[in-house]
Amino acid sequence: MTGVLVLQGVTGTEATMGTGQDGKPRPVAAEVRTEPLTTSPDGRSAALKEEGTKPFSMLGVTWTDPSARVAGTVEVRTRAVGSGRWSSWLRLDGDSGQGESGAERGGTEPAWVGPSDGVEVRMRTGGTTSERLPAGLRLDMVDPKTGSVSGMAPAAYALEETPEPTPTESTPAPAESEPDPAVSVTPTGEESTTPPPAEPPTEPPATSTDPAPTTSASSTPPASPTPTPSPTVSGPPAPPSTMPRPPITSRAGWGADESISPEAPGYLPGGKIKAVVVHHTAESNTYTCEQAPAVVRGIYAYHVKQLGWKDIGYNFLVDKCGTVYEGRKGGVDRPVQGAHAYGFNAETTGISVLGTYTDASPSQAALVSVARVAAWKLGQYGVDPAATTTLTAGDAGRSYSGRTWSKGAQVSFPVIHGHRDGYNTQCPGNAFYGKLPALRSWAAGPVAGLAVTSVTGASLAGTTYYTKSAVTVNWTATTPATLVKGYDLLVDGKVAATTTGTSAKATLTPGAHTVQVRAVHHSGRTTTTTAATVVADTTAPAFATRPALALRTGTVNTTAVPLTLSWKATDSTALRDVRLTAPVARTYGPTVYSAPHTAKSGVATAWNMTAHDRAGNTAAASVTGTPVILQETAATRSGTWAAKSSTSYLGGKSLASSTKNASLTWTFTGRSAAWVVSRASTSGQAHVYVDGVKAATVDLKSATTKYRDAIWTKTWATSGKHTIKIVVVGTAGRPAVTTDGLVYLK
Repeated sequence: MTGVLVLQGVTGTEATMGTGQDGKPRPVAAEVRTEPLTTSPDGRSAALKEEGTKPFSMLGVTWTDPSARVAGTVEVRTRAVGSGRWSSWLRLDGDSGQGESGAERGGTEPAWVGPSDGVEVRMRTGGTTSERLPAGLRLDMVDPKTGSVSGMAPAAYALEETPEPTPTESTPAPAESEPDPAVSVTPTGEESTTPPPAEPPTEPPATSTDPAPTTSASSTPPASPTPTPSPTVSGPPAPPSTMPRPPITSRAGWGADESISPEAPGYLPGGKIKAVVVHHTAESNTYTCEQAPAVVRGIYAYHVKQLGWKDIGYNFLVDKCGTVYEGRKGGVDRPVQGAHAYGFNAETTGISVLGTYTDASPSQAALVSVARVAAWKLGQYGVDPAATTTLTAGDAGRSYSGRTWSKGAQVSFPVIHGHRDGYNTQCPGNAFYGKLPALRSWAAGPVAGLAVTSVTGASLAGTTYYTKSAVTVNWTATTPATLVKGYDLLVDGKVAATTTGTSAKATLTPGAHTVQVRAVHHSGRTTTTTAATVVADTTAPAFATRPALALRTGTVNTTAVPLTLSWKATDSTALRDVRLTAPVARTYGPTVYSAPHTAKSGVATAWNMTAHDRAGNTAAASVTGTPVILQETAATRSGTWAAKSSTSYLGGKSLASSTKNASLTWTFTGRSAAWVVSRASTSGQAHVYVDGVKAATVDLKSATTKYRDAIWTKTWATSGKHTIKIVVVGTAGRPAVTTDGLVYLK
């Protein structure tokens, strides 16, 4: 079979990158220039300095022998257009580490340096004196342009059945001795000089099927994707994937000038992708997302025009904003053979993130897109992204870690692995390489990091949630949302709600329930959170002991009579707290049943309380009390009592007696009483009678002087008429008793 190149005329003068007046993408022709490097007489160093060059934005250093590698250092710096400021020195990887059939030159990875008009290069070999730099060193500069161009662009390839080739007809073989792609067509008018492969592919080409079109990257794929001007060739089919296809910007979308790579695409000999190789493009991270298509065009021009590859080496490229770009032509849904992983191109697909990630990690958006593309491509062939696979080495090689293998060896790799695993290069950079376990997890599933964070509409006590009925369960996951098919909210093991978000509502019947969240990955794998107990309760709490007031000991003032507020609330499920709302605001725990307070004398005060359970049910109760101060002059007296005056006494006066059996009697109607006295080290004792019955003997002696001290109290279950009588004991050596009145609560 021979390939027939079909061309169509494309013209345009639009200033907008790659877009014609009809709104359709147009190819953009990059401009490339070269300058030779001056090599030292001993061949161990080379340099170049150019000022005032035509603007360029990407560069690389290349050499004559495509199999040679620079073991030393390659450094460049550039002068920015406009500011004239020189950049810091940028180190280039001394070998692209990829490999293309029929490559014309070897070279470093290309580096995006932004619009520049000056450049300086310095190269030196390693420490071995016998080492020399490769011959034919030159600086290759690429201006990817921003406008559309006129020219002939390939519209399609068609295959024709032809007689067996004559000895003058041959098909190029891969330089790395990998099996040929399923179809490799020499364009009409070109003569192939590479000998045929030693062994033909072990599997015949699959039935010819047109490649599916690709779409421009966006939040959602466009309704009518722009067809990629990829060739229509005989190759493996495009199987459906178990994973959704991410948005992909077509070659036309990033302005690929198809006229520079007229060869038909090649496909993996076995027609199946077994692994994904992850790369970085080893260039500056300072490009903007608007510049990313130009970066891709620059890489394309460098690979094709400068290194002599038939197309861009990567199958897919991803910028730091997460936009995915179609790389090598042939159909993004086909097993296109790229030139990205020397020795292992025949069984892999390559994804490269624009930028260098030795120290800085790729953006979250870029990582997510890499995981999505890897999951989709591997899903076409039933390959588990988290598994390992065995690849056949197309040539002898060595990894960055020092592992070696011979040609034809069976080498084990993670299905998603870094370029360094199969070639002696730092790619994709240390920081990026450390993210590969997360990428495998994201792509393969199940959803990682799934955890319930809160249950709105419920309160948490220990490990149990309480609600009246309606709840909103909230959760998080570390797997990006675009790789999650959805979530199920499970109540008692049954699906109560399904969503693609991270929260869901449920209405619960009274009683205890188990609540879980199940995450469904696009792969179909699931993970479920630990069950949480949620109790639905509609029964209000109750006051088993309603609020009550009682006078207590302490210093009495007319504005602050000491008293105790007591209560007891209960709940059938779980009491949360009891809250005092008036005359002051306080909150008490479920096992607190009393609290000290003060109240103004002579004023009826309502004490309002509300009990709250964990589910949010409430119950209210209150009590009202009025503290009343009875002065000592209001008592019935017997024996000798002397009046005393001082601002420290209630009302400014008190009565004192040292006469044995002298007494004072108060009569009142209330439910609590407190005797108020003055105390000192010489104070004596008194008997206290309640309703005619001796209740206590109280010693007024105090190491410190105290005034208005409620020293003794008595409380009854209900309000009633009572008498309180105090009788002087006449204690030897300290017989004096000073009383400041009686307080009762009505």
